[in-house]
Amino acid sequence: MPRIASRVSQLNGEGALSVFARAKELERAGRSIIHLELGEPDFHPAAAVVQAVCEAVTAGRDRYVSTRGIPALREAIAEYLQLTRRLDVTAEQVLVAPGCKMALSLAMMALIEPGDEVLYPDPGFPIYPSFTRGLGAKAVPFGLEERNGFQPDLGEIAGKITPRTTALIFNSPNNPTGTVFSGDALRQIAALAEKHDLWIISDEIYARILFGGEYESIWSLPGMAERTIIIDGFSKSFAMTGWRLGYAVAAKHVIDAMDLLVLNTFTCTAEFTQIAGMEALRDSTGAVGAMVAEYRKRRDLFVAGLNRIPGFRCMAPGGAFYAWVNIEETGLPAEEVAKILLEEAGVAGIAGAAFGAGGKNYLRFSLASALELLDEALGRMQRVSSKWRAAVAR
Repeated sequence: MPRIASRVSQLNGEGALSVFARAKELERAGRSIIHLELGEPDFHPAAAVVQAVCEAVTAGRDRYVSTRGIPALREAIAEYLQLTRRLDVTAEQVLVAPGCKMALSLAMMALIEPGDEVLYPDPGFPIYPSFTRGLGAKAVPFGLEERNGFQPDLGEIAGKITPRTTALIFNSPNNPTGTVFSGDALRQIAALAEKHDLWIISDEIYARILFGGEYESIWSLPGMAERTIIIDGFSKSFAMTGWRLGYAVAAKHVIDAMDLLVLNTFTCTAEFTQIAGMEALRDSTGAVGAMVAEYRKRRDLFVAGLNRIPGFRCMAPGGAFYAWVNIEETGLPAEEVAKILLEEAGVAGIAGAAFGAGGKNYLRFSLASALELLDEALGRMQRVSSKWRAAVAR
């Protein structure tokens, strides 16, 4: 039988999807399940966005378009980044893709060679090391540890840079910890990138979901615009997960390389979703601010409740919509705690090892559920905590 290419064996999936599949099995069997495993907003796009896509389809805006994205959207993204992040970006530095993962994949394909080394955060989004390995490169983790407030240890990063290191990937706010990288951390990462001539891939998909202060992008630091690739999109901030609309921002020669990859793969992103994306960026009803305010309420309620459960410890996230819970004091492996919560309490969360070795003593819960469901989930978890409460008391 003909073989499958070896690069496929280097890829891994996402733990959230396997937990979701088991949770759906339990639901089909009649169980009540509170879904806190997926990073998908429970909101939907604003009415004006839905109207825009309907009008675009009705008007026949369903033809092939520019491989880089329609000019009007690229201009709108450049203006949006100036407004929300004070970034000096032009439309020719923007490429639109069907989702952030595709934008990330294009950037990595354009920049990373077999044998290169790529630094990535652990815990972090599991696709970073997966796709790095798929490209024949070596994925090198750097830790985000609770003792450092989940901020990167720049000494560790510096010690892991070798002559083969090509790129450093990170996202801030971070999935799964919710950490917003400090300005000092960004400046030190920028200094390392300059010193060692590294690419920086800055995943900013959660940049608008911030619970305090203003977002700082590493792109804005001196000398970083020419070596930074921003990955962002519409799934999280605008609740458009299934619309598959993302983008990359980079120096023009990087966008040119990525554009050639688009031409050789998916040709273009659907025009009607791009038109809807323009309406989303206008945010004429203030939907983003209202959604973030609701996430803040959920964070405050849920984190306080988690910290009352025996054996649980949770730092309040600075952004994104996840609770990253240390369960080491339960005395049980995170996988066992997650199983008890799902099978006995009907609460679906993810064991932290799905996000890297640094997550072995943690669980991740999504805040993408209504306040009353989060409150119910806390009650259920409190009730089954008897499974480990005696061990904690000792």
